[in-house]
Amino acid sequence: MDLTIAAILGLDGLTNGAIYALVALALVLVFSVTRIIFIPQGEFVAFGALTLASLQMGKVPGTVWLLLMMAVAVAVLDLVQGLREHRPMPRVARGLAVALAAPVALAVGVPVLLPHQPPLWVQVLLTLAIVTAMGPLLYRLAYRALSGASVLTLLIVSVGVHFALTGIGLVFFGAEGYRTPAFWEARFELGPLSLTGQTLIIFGASVVLLVAMYVFFERTLAGKALRATSVNRTGARLMGISGDTAGSQTFTMAAFIGALSGLLIAPSTTIYYDTGFLIGLKGFVAAVFGGLASFPMALGGAIGVGLIESFGSFWASAFKEVIVFTVILPVLLWRSFVDPHHEEH
Repeated sequence: MDLTIAAILGLDGLTNGAIYALVALALVLVFSVTRIIFIPQGEFVAFGALTLASLQMGKVPGTVWLLLMMAVAVAVLDLVQGLREHRPMPRVARGLAVALAAPVALAVGVPVLLPHQPPLWVQVLLTLAIVTAMGPLLYRLAYRALSGASVLTLLIVSVGVHFALTGIGLVFFGAEGYRTPAFWEARFELGPLSLTGQTLIIFGASVVLLVAMYVFFERTLAGKALRATSVNRTGARLMGISGDTAGSQTFTMAAFIGALSGLLIAPSTTIYYDTGFLIGLKGFVAAVFGGLASFPMALGGAIGVGLIESFGSFWASAFKEVIVFTVILPVLLWRSFVDPHHEEH
């Protein structure tokens, strides 16, 4: 290996690391606020890429119907709960309208727009809207009733949700893999490196999102409320911060980050219905570097995972996944010594 090859592999590793950083960011965010090790984060990535691919082919993506079914299920749950607790009917009706508004609008609007061949940026916005709207609905259906459960119970639920979403992805999108067109076809030569426009978009979008998240948590009331919930859930609840609202907001942000990650990676990687699991698992490895609590360390871990994967594929391409996931073992051992946790009761 010479310096030219090393530079090319390094660029590839940094590009992949930027995607893993976004996934790790979402995982750390969800765990710190809700204590959920959110295994299905990778499904949001796959759904984002496959939804855009379906729109590109002029098909109504199955995620539209999945979103509508989830919204109907949430509306039924809220209606039953409202009747059981004898809430005023206008209040119940407002809640049902909020739950159904966006999914119904997308289920009606997407089939109407597709015959007119909307431009790529419109398809991207539709994809982000569809997948992002799944986040709070998924939290309501699978996690909200278990907000007081142990981490192990929530992990078991996450495994079940992962398998359910993977199966649904197979039904809606099939076993074929898809790629989407690059957002920017330009190519720039930088010495031995060839930078594509898509690579620059990945770096730019990752930096913008990280800065936006920093501003959100440091400068906005909602962000500070989420930070308070992540530091001390009981104290935040006593100060009037709703744990259910915090969980819903967190899942909304995680779904948006997952959808954006899928859109960014789809032009350079063929995405299948189950691809999200590997991407999510690599993001989890990066998040573990930060103990599922530190955003900067998770970012550093993501860059490390991307570089290890890139150089590992050069030396032993058949074992690159094994190399990446083996790295987590000494990290877990190190974390167990420097940050011991007591068993939850």
